[in-house]
Amino acid sequence: MNAERIVQLSRAGVAVEVVAQTGSTNADLLARAPQLAAPVLLVAEHQTAGRGRAGRSWLSEPGNSLTFSLAWRFADGLRGLAGLPLAIGVALAETLGRLGQPVQLKWPNDVLKDGDKLAGILVETQALPDGAAWTIVGIGLNLVMPDALEEKIGRSVAAMPWLARMDRDALLAALLDGLADALSLFARQGFAAFAARWNVLHAWQGRPVVLLDRGEIQHEGLAAGVDDTGRLLLDTAGGRIAIVAGDVSLRTRD
Repeated sequence: MNAERIVQLSRAGVAVEVVAQTGSTNADLLARAPQLAAPVLLVAEHQTAGRGRAGRSWLSEPGNSLTFSLAWRFADGLRGLAGLPLAIGVALAETLGRLGQPVQLKWPNDVLKDGDKLAGILVETQALPDGAAWTIVGIGLNLVMPDALEEKIGRSVAAMPWLARMDRDALLAALLDGLADALSLFARQGFAAFAARWNVLHAWQGRPVVLLDRGEIQHEGLAAGVDDTGRLLLDTAGGRIAIVAGDVSLRTRD
């Protein structure tokens, strides 16, 4: 991938860096956050220590996935960032849809294709002395899934071979544009601007689910989408409840 060409193909006006290999693009940008002056997209041809939500590993292979992180500054700091991972999911899903690859979303931050995980999102933040905050949005997107890697992951996962044949610079530029648009809108209006769009893409709308925390069932009921702050709405036997995003897993019962 070529950083200069990605910048030329993008309308976001964001600096782009491409490295052959690194441990984690999120960790790299977090370490640089205090010195950053403007948004930057860091793309790794190969990540050796990719991270997912709740400390999980993100496994990938060179050439078979996209692994990148976008550093974005929020002037109001950490206030009002509730629902940001879900807004990023909307941006990613809608961009893939425009590229002819329809996907759905799983609360709080997974992108699904045919029910299996296609992409993961990791959002990390670093507050600044002036009250602002840098947000590092990390994304891992499967393009091709070799059998050996899927076996190592230990579960069925999705891929998009058609996107693997697409010009990678053009693909990264399209994803960057979608993310930049979403982050700009989120800064102005918060997750409320994305809630209805997220619900349209909700993979398990109206289906019976259980919420697990550390392997134990915490709640069960019918998934009813999200509210304007990004909380999952669950219709239980005792009425509707709202679940705050955290180290919680969602599993269908049917």
